[in-house]
Amino acid sequence: MKKLLLLVATVAASFNGYSQSIDQKVDSLLAKMTLEEKAGQMTQISVEAFLKTTNGVMNEPHEFDIAKLEEAIKKYKVGSVLNSGGNAQTVEVWRNRIETIQKIALQERLKIPVLYGIDAIRGNNYTLNSVMFPQQIAQAASFNTAMAKKAAEVTAYETRASFIPWNFSPVLDLGRQPVWPRIWETYGEDPYLISEMGKAVVQGYQGDDVVTDKYHVAACLKHYMGYSMPLSGHDRTPAWIPEREMREYFLPQFAAAVKAGAKSVMVNSAEINGVPVHANKHILTDILKGELGFQGLVVSDWQDIQYLYLRHRVAKDNKEAVMIAINAGIDMSMVPTDYTFTVDLIELVKEGKIPMSRIDDAVKRILRVKYETGLFENPVGKSKDYPLFNSVAHNKLNYDLTAECITLLKNANNILPLTPGKKILVSGPSANSMRSLNGGWSRIWQGTTSDETEKDKNTILEAMKNVFGAANVQYSEGADFDKTLDIQDAVSKATNVDVIVLCIGETSYTETPGNIGDLRISDSQIELTRALAATGKPIVFVLTEGRPRIISSIEPLSAAVLHSYLSGNEGGNVIADVLAGKINPSGKLPYTYPRSANSLVNYYHKYTETLKFDEMAGFNPQWEFGYGLSYTQFSYSNLKLSNTTLTDAKAITVSVDVTNSGKITGKETVLLFVSDEVASITPEVKRLRAFEKIELQPGQTKTVSFTIDKERLSFINAQLQRVTEPGDFSISVGGLKAAFKYE
Repeated sequence: MKKLLLLVATVAASFNGYSQSIDQKVDSLLAKMTLEEKAGQMTQISVEAFLKTTNGVMNEPHEFDIAKLEEAIKKYKVGSVLNSGGNAQTVEVWRNRIETIQKIALQERLKIPVLYGIDAIRGNNYTLNSVMFPQQIAQAASFNTAMAKKAAEVTAYETRASFIPWNFSPVLDLGRQPVWPRIWETYGEDPYLISEMGKAVVQGYQGDDVVTDKYHVAACLKHYMGYSMPLSGHDRTPAWIPEREMREYFLPQFAAAVKAGAKSVMVNSAEINGVPVHANKHILTDILKGELGFQGLVVSDWQDIQYLYLRHRVAKDNKEAVMIAINAGIDMSMVPTDYTFTVDLIELVKEGKIPMSRIDDAVKRILRVKYETGLFENPVGKSKDYPLFNSVAHNKLNYDLTAECITLLKNANNILPLTPGKKILVSGPSANSMRSLNGGWSRIWQGTTSDETEKDKNTILEAMKNVFGAANVQYSEGADFDKTLDIQDAVSKATNVDVIVLCIGETSYTETPGNIGDLRISDSQIELTRALAATGKPIVFVLTEGRPRIISSIEPLSAAVLHSYLSGNEGGNVIADVLAGKINPSGKLPYTYPRSANSLVNYYHKYTETLKFDEMAGFNPQWEFGYGLSYTQFSYSNLKLSNTTLTDAKAITVSVDVTNSGKITGKETVLLFVSDEVASITPEVKRLRAFEKIELQPGQTKTVSFTIDKERLSFINAQLQRVTEPGDFSISVGGLKAAFKYE
């Protein structure tokens, strides 16, 4: 009987423990922790600090220096590890890595698992052979949130296959400064598009439940906020953004993703209006944790607390920098390779310069994420649970998503698709380069190794040979990104072909190494283009670039322009199939493509920036946000409003008929823009307020409907309040317009 009662008591205790809320579990654990253990939980160290090296170079495959790893966990109580430590590793190396870390962590007194974070920004790219989807800017061009969510689900699955539960993604920065080298990491220049893509991707990463299962990961919103608008255009340089602008354009997408349940946020590395964001309590605590009610974890970016004194000079030393950042609202420091943060944090608490309440709040947030990612129950995974890693199904999804990203910007005389049997010269620096298709964050930070690591994938050239026949395709590189090569060879080969496919743009780069002083495409590529144009053969541009490089001097020399952005491992296959007509392109520009380097105006510009008021240099881009052609034609008709008066109590339904008036099946993104005719803050010419992507057979018509309520029309006024002011509005869809009033 005593044994039975003991068993019943044990089961009951187990059940009660299981049924406790996560907050109760967190509070219970926190009460047992020492200051040193709490400081360790707030510390994140890069894995390279623990890896064995030979002559200063990390061993391949990576091996732990167990003594260093044990020092981190046993002495400093480190609670989080990040990143790859250099080159991508096999899934087996990753699994062993996580198992080794967690084995040591679980030997500690409180058995708190380590939270490992990785930049799996469009696929688990630091694990060899994982699927690498198009970069975010390309996915934005698809305007397909459902597909983006599916890609996020696959990314989460394959990241968990490496036993990693935390993904430093998505980037929700506003991509409105085209010089900035991280444009390709964004979802473009429009806050609404970013919000919709961001919500979908967060849901794809995290799943539908508070606690992620073994196939999902915690999302991390980057880089909160205002990071993407440096005055110079250069990475991590000062931004000047009035708070009204911040709240109007930079905050909404973060607010939407927080509301969608994102579990963590990473902070802007730069400064705004003279205050580094890692030191900005107003942004980190008042707005994020106060107004938005964010309950998750706020992590610094790489070394950014140290940079408060090393670069920004708002602190005299590391200790003061730690005090400023933690009191501002940072919960975890990406240190990243020493223990100065941990030591100084403990001293600051003992000196009363950081209150224990702030420490406890930070540690609660960290522990909550560890519980919500299931780490306490399953600190490591099981290999057998991930049979679909790099599967046919995952790669097929990659192809299908990429097919919706490619954007046709020009097609004079319907030169595309190319008819079978055409003799083709493929030329340009990105024609035979996986590096140019993938860009940065591709197996390694700068993406420099893609030609080797992705050698089993098809470059544009290889795919063109497969699709059009090797006998019909000639190749001459002609130029590199920064120098001309054998242009004469390209010109000579052009004499024997019907059409030239010229692949131009950028090589890979990430963050500060991508800073440039000139947004024009490089002189070497301009020279190659002009030489090939002189042959008289029609030229099809294929743009492989992370930001819109200015091509206005050579665009008239092209017969067609295909924008592929950074389209990933299926990019070569998809581009060839688009050129052959096997895919009907349906992407639309997620940013305004500028015509000149000194005219970088976004589509939601003000009336004073139009040609009407600025005849010499008003808004006159090469191509506008939302622009994209198809191999078929779409016509819009019957734009209807359910009412011409919008009230607080009654929304307006907008409907429009879209017809495929061409001869082949196609997909069309229906974009609804709204213009506020008069407002207390100078209104934009128009703003995107809704979109939907549809597929139509030849001759088919679909009615697309949108709901407009007062929130869709709101803006931030001079008092920093979100308001909708009574007055006149107009709607534009597919070239059609209608007017209504808000009362």
